[in-house]
Amino acid sequence: MSRILILEDEVDIANLEKDYLELSGFEVEIENDGMEGLKRALNEEFDLFILDLMLPGIDGFEICREIREKKNTPILMVSAKKDDIDKIRGLGLGADDYVTKPFSPSELVARVKAHLARYERLIGSNIVENDIVEIRGIRIDKTARRVWVNGEEKQFTTKEFDLLTFLAQNPNHVFSKEELFRRIWDMESIGDIATVTVHIKKIREKIEMNTNKPQYIETIWGVGYRFKL
Repeated sequence: MSRILILEDEVDIANLEKDYLELSGFEVEIENDGMEGLKRALNEEFDLFILDLMLPGIDGFEICREIREKKNTPILMVSAKKDDIDKIRGLGLGADDYVTKPFSPSELVARVKAHLARYERLIGSNIVENDIVEIRGIRIDKTARRVWVNGEEKQFTTKEFDLLTFLAQNPNHVFSKEELFRRIWDMESIGDIATVTVHIKKIREKIEMNTNKPQYIETIWGVGYRFKL
């Protein structure tokens, strides 16, 4: 199911768009604040953005520019402004379409479907799908080496990422510190296995709600660590 983010400060319009899109089988989220919407657009995975120009905190032009610097996700710009200069500016910043208010919801749905289909054809023709591991709110993109926890991207060092990925790919299996040290650091007896404990602690700080009661990486006393399903 395609996931769409609507950035619109007029609640009635946003809800109307959401209703029509959901009836067409899309998963839809709404943000009424520009800065919060930009944060979600950059840090979460969406298949298309519907972006109003006039938003509190930051305008749609700037949001479009920042999204396009990092993502190729389709952007439909929506505005009551009918001047060609605004349309030219929006398309110049990377928007895929510009819809002028008022518009019919059915027209919006048709445009959304068309842009999603076009985008899927483009990426499907030449891009191999990323290798993803997902467990209970944690999304690990092995290809891009990126991690999201409940939709929020977290930054990991190389070894933190490798250790988390290894444990997540082998859930419910208990590994000793020595075994993890050999597998992740590729060493037999050289070095200090205490580094495993340090890295587990840092990973927990990024993925656990309460590090004293970990829900993901469990300590098996006297044995090692286990990633719980």
